Amino acid sequence: MSHEGRGITHVNGKTVFVFGALEQEKVLIQVVKSSRNFDQAITLEVIEASPKRVEPRCAAYQVCGGCSLQHLGGDDQVLLKQQALLDMLEHAGINPGSVIPALRSQAWGYRKKARLGVKYVAKKGRVLVGFRERNSAFISDMHHCEVLLPRVGQHLDDLSELIGSLDARALIPQIEVAADADNVQLVFRHLQPLSESDRIALADFGKSQQFYIQLQPGGPDSIENLYPPQQQLQFSPERDGPINIAFSAADFVQVNTDINQQMVVQALSFLDLAESDRLLDLYCGLGNFTLPMARVCAQVTGIEADTAMVMRAKQAALDNHVENSEYHAADLTRPEPGAPWMRRHYDKILLDPPRSGAAEIVRLFKQFRASRIVYVSCQASSLVRDAGIICSQGYRLTNIGVMDMFPQTAHIEAMAVFEN
Repeated sequence: MSHEGRGITHVNGKTVFVFGALEQEKVLIQVVKSSRNFDQAITLEVIEASPKRVEPRCAAYQVCGGCSLQHLGGDDQVLLKQQALLDMLEHAGINPGSVIPALRSQAWGYRKKARLGVKYVAKKGRVLVGFRERNSAFISDMHHCEVLLPRVGQHLDDLSELIGSLDARALIPQIEVAADADNVQLVFRHLQPLSESDRIALADFGKSQQFYIQLQPGGPDSIENLYPPQQQLQFSPERDGPINIAFSAADFVQVNTDINQQMVVQALSFLDLAESDRLLDLYCGLGNFTLPMARVCAQVTGIEADTAMVMRAKQAALDNHVENSEYHAADLTRPEPGAPWMRRHYDKILLDPPRSGAAEIVRLFKQFRASRIVYVSCQASSLVRDAGIICSQGYRLTNIGVMDMFPQTAHIEAMAVFEN
């Protein structure tokens, strides 16, 4: 099996990566893309099945690009991801230390944030709403999504019928979905101004389904509330904790609420915070880690590239009466040594970078003199590369483990702990 969850075979000496095939299976395949060094294929028929094979739950699984591992049981999915991470570390010559038990939660209906593609297809006589096809720009012809929260995933046909009834049926390319424990927010992107009848139809849909409805004619700054006039989504980084952070569909937040809460608790546990500790929180976003950490230590400094996000994080601190955190906007791919926050020492560091990782800033970690670092990763290869950089500065990797943020996919989220 590859790290992306595809079966690997060889045909006439050439490597072939096969979607939908498991190790030791005999399958009939079709090559869908050929390159000089390898081919990519799909499974047409399973002739001899692996005992690990399970029946995919979603009817659109063969074509939809949203999932890639529904044919493998949940326990084996987690083992595959964990082994892939450990293999990468071994290949890089990095000792993993102790393996943290995987963080897990519900395997279906967990996704509370998503971007759905929309396309009116005249030949089909309907509007398609869903994720894009695997390795294609086309929208999957699907009626349900099993990983989306059921209030949305089980009602894609209702959204299809709604958009199909609009004057602007061919001018709505996507719907942004976001939800908290109580409310669902749908943001309809539209390429031209909507007619009054379309606005009424969308608002009526929101009323009947008890959804928040927003419209987006341009960039994120153009989003407006349609129904109701006042809308509020919020999440708590810790289960039953006192912190609540307001967010919207345009904000980056974790898609899996339960795993996020487990992740925050685990990160704080590994940081082993003391009341006197001063922390650096890199890529802090809205304060997912910053605010819980600030409740138990002396000071937290949050760094985020997006200025608007920094303002939102500051407001979240005010809303939660957290007075010992501060926030700065900075491009961490180009650290500025003269910035005041860069010239300080910190007891502990937490970072939660994007998929590209944090190579530029981790090269400077030695100057902060932190005794412990917790690295939250959404891309295993970036984590392994950055771990090598961190370890070259005198730190050692003491703990690492995966977090199953995206069940049914090969996406690997992980947490690593470094000590000096």
